Amino acid sequence: MGTFKPKKILIANRGEIAVRIARSILQLGHIPVAIYSEADAQAPHVALCTQAFCVGPAPSNESYLQLEKIFQICQREQIDAIHPGYGFMAENQAFAQACIENNIIFIGPQPETIKQMGDKILARQAAEKAGLPMVPGSQDLASAEQAQDYANSIGYPVLLKAKAGGGGKGMRRVEQPADVAEAFRLAQSEAEKAFGDGTIYVEKCLVHPRHIEVQVFCDHHGHVYTLGDRECSIQRRHQKIIEEAPAPGLSEGLRAKMSEVSKTLCEQVSYQGAGTIEYLVDKDENFYFLEMNTRLQVEHPVTEWITGLDLVALQIQAAFGEKIILQPHIFGHAIEVRIY
Repeated sequence: MGTFKPKKILIANRGEIAVRIARSILQLGHIPVAIYSEADAQAPHVALCTQAFCVGPAPSNESYLQLEKIFQICQREQIDAIHPGYGFMAENQAFAQACIENNIIFIGPQPETIKQMGDKILARQAAEKAGLPMVPGSQDLASAEQAQDYANSIGYPVLLKAKAGGGGKGMRRVEQPADVAEAFRLAQSEAEKAFGDGTIYVEKCLVHPRHIEVQVFCDHHGHVYTLGDRECSIQRRHQKIIEEAPAPGLSEGLRAKMSEVSKTLCEQVSYQGAGTIEYLVDKDENFYFLEMNTRLQVEHPVTEWITGLDLVALQIQAAFGEKIILQPHIFGHAIEVRIY
């Protein structure tokens, strides 16, 4: 066995998740490197990391989103890998590609996978090809008139959703034809501001569904795992408030089926790293693919508590090419609550 050589891993984030990542980096014997804005100079993640570099003023677009500054630090300090955390650039295909072009390991999926699964319509197509059950939904829509025609064909209520969306942004529920035009305008405007892409599609709105997600993990050697599920139904403005693992009250048959199709989708898109596949579940235990998040979730700790696994450490080990051999076992119960 060769001599262990610590790797320098830059954390392209701040706050709680940066601290969380730094702890796992240190536990693995690697070297955590922080970036920070001028306002975050005394932040906990800065103190915890072995090295730390200021990347600009407080606004994130002048600091944490400054790719040129980040890559200058990487080249100067001989950074081996970047962990994006969640938010900021965690699901940014261009950032992942830039890491590769700069000979830096991106701790996450391949850029093409981020692009495919981050585009809600391409993700639906991939899921459908993999045999996952789907909520009826349209392709890209060029106008409110097209949206209304499609909504009329599948019946109300419907959701107008941003193709590039996430976090409940660029989404409007519509109950009747007369409201489509205004909802389309608002959803499109919000999507443009949030994602730089105002493309909208229509999806059938299920009434009072449960929001259940499955944690997946894949290494670079073809090993695909599901690590239990999470209940995320309690939300405010389409944003999660309480996450619970495992999801209570699901039949074992439903759990097994969701796990099976989640693995199939991961294999279909050659997924690498940690990810989450989200589903809507109705009162009769019919379930439907909603989306895939190609990153570490905010709520990942509840899965760690019920499996005893360190998902961040697994991300790092997989990114450096290690074979990940797991025998997942679910024990106990965990709840995470977000304070807004």
